[in-house]
Amino acid sequence: MSKPTETNSPMDWQDKYRDMISTAKNAVKKIKPGQRVFIGTGCAEPVELVNALTARANELADVEIIQLLAKGEAPYADRKLADSFNVNSFFIGTAIRGHIQEGLGDYTPILLSDIPRIFSSGQLPLDVVLIHVTPPDAHGQVCLGVSVDIVKSAAENGSLVIAQVNPQMPRTLGDSTLDIYDLDILVPVDMPILERGQSDPTEETLKIGEFIAALVEDGSTVEFGIGRIPHAVADFLKHKKDLGIHTELLTDSIMKLIECGAVNGSRKTSDRGKVVASFSMGSKKLYDFIDNNPIFCFRPTEYVNDTHVISKQYKMVAINTALEVDLTGQVCADSLGERFYSGIGGQVDFNRGASLSKNGKAIIALQATARKGEKSRIVTHLTPGAGVVTTRGEVHYVVTEYGVAYLHGKSVHERSLALISVAHPKFREELLREAIKAHYLRQEMTEVEGRFVVASQEMKTTMLLDDGTQVSFRPVHPTDEHSMRDLLYTLSQETVYYRFMTHKTQFSHQQVQNFIYIDHRQDVAIVGTVPEAHGEDIVAVGRYFLDPKTNRAEVAFVIRDDWQNHGIGTYLFKHLIALAKRSGIAGFTAEVLRDNRRMQNIFNHCGFRVMSSLDDDVYSFQIDL
Repeated sequence: MSKPTETNSPMDWQDKYRDMISTAKNAVKKIKPGQRVFIGTGCAEPVELVNALTARANELADVEIIQLLAKGEAPYADRKLADSFNVNSFFIGTAIRGHIQEGLGDYTPILLSDIPRIFSSGQLPLDVVLIHVTPPDAHGQVCLGVSVDIVKSAAENGSLVIAQVNPQMPRTLGDSTLDIYDLDILVPVDMPILERGQSDPTEETLKIGEFIAALVEDGSTVEFGIGRIPHAVADFLKHKKDLGIHTELLTDSIMKLIECGAVNGSRKTSDRGKVVASFSMGSKKLYDFIDNNPIFCFRPTEYVNDTHVISKQYKMVAINTALEVDLTGQVCADSLGERFYSGIGGQVDFNRGASLSKNGKAIIALQATARKGEKSRIVTHLTPGAGVVTTRGEVHYVVTEYGVAYLHGKSVHERSLALISVAHPKFREELLREAIKAHYLRQEMTEVEGRFVVASQEMKTTMLLDDGTQVSFRPVHPTDEHSMRDLLYTLSQETVYYRFMTHKTQFSHQQVQNFIYIDHRQDVAIVGTVPEAHGEDIVAVGRYFLDPKTNRAEVAFVIRDDWQNHGIGTYLFKHLIALAKRSGIAGFTAEVLRDNRRMQNIFNHCGFRVMSSLDDDVYSFQIDL
């Protein structure tokens, strides 16, 4: 899988470029008080240079440290050194979070795709750039290795570039090299690259990962944002085919997707066959895997995060995370109230790119709760001070461990219902009350309080019609109100009469709500849906109502006229029987008009003991399960 690249031996290159070589201690002596110093990203942090710089703290004052993401110990971010170093980060990692939250450092909120431009334009001039590279090859090219991202732009625009040269740095292929004569000082080292462990997934992140993976179609190109959740998705993508990768960050999870064959990039619109990334943080095993590996193409941020480049990928799927989402769809991803926590990163770049991609999907994922389950991350209003990273107008999918909410093009009423549905169950009623108070929901929604329940996913099933159409059956959802209304008003007068025993063809808002808001315990409602360009249409509804005193349930269902005579009613009834038996229900009862022979036929041929009696043109059925 790897191919060798012609390089000089350590003695060769050091001899050839001896005039550029220095120790770390002597190199950083070039740094003067008041200068702006850029430090390389993440696991490619030039640790030896950083330590030497920090050791000079007593000789320096007001040195501004510019960085994208600190992975190392960040010794300069020490309260005692605040007069010497002022940290200014584009993304807040663990090492400097406390420092910035205490007001000792600074955070610059900016789209990742915009950072190279503020370097090249001179808006943020860089006096000194500290980077970490491979030894030069025979052509005098050094490689930025695991971090190309904004480092390449910084090196190209810095006044003084000091490079830590390390034979242990992987040589990544792509647009990842610099000419050695574009560097000013070379500091030879031989030390391991910083590693980043991958946290074990939790039960919640695995559920989220499974929901997201269901949205990823074969042939999609995927971006994994930073965090535990996006990479939990990888475990559920192994069975997919012809996936591509176009992402900022690579972690260890990419290896198993390539090795199992799920990722081959064969259907990518651009960079076909290549895994495109701008930086990597993982284990030595990952670094060995990407070293000289032609599958990988490391490119700078100005390419990887370019919305136009991203949008050209067919079926682009962007997976990013949030700290909080309000009921109108505003996404906060960089702060906890007034406390800055992380950064904008590439969320907006990829969210926009994926939403513009043909058949693309822009996904925001988050656990439903924080603080060990004591705080909902789905909120009526963002915490005071919280910043909006993805606006309510740009959000598409929001995924928690309780399901998927699709918001784009939806009204505030629809968004509120969808997001409450994927909130933790113990917060749903409170969110419902708050949404009504905020006038996001109509006042009559108070009548559904106590019935805002999302059913178990185990109640799902599918059937394949003779013409190849797949009908999906699932529990009715609070967001089905509009689709249910559409169904009811497409029914013929005869179908309405058979189902509701009335010639009235108008349905009140309360009647529609009674179809939607049920407890899924004593009452069960299953809808049959077919895919449409806008999402799905409801073509069938089956429901039973349990009488706890008799342990029998009254059953009824209706099929849209143009979908009748396809076996949907029989299949739906069998599914309701399976659900009832699983719940220990003794049997069904039903009232059927004499003329409704289709329904009578379904009941009489269900395979169970059936008793019926006729009274005033209505058959009363009793079915023992």
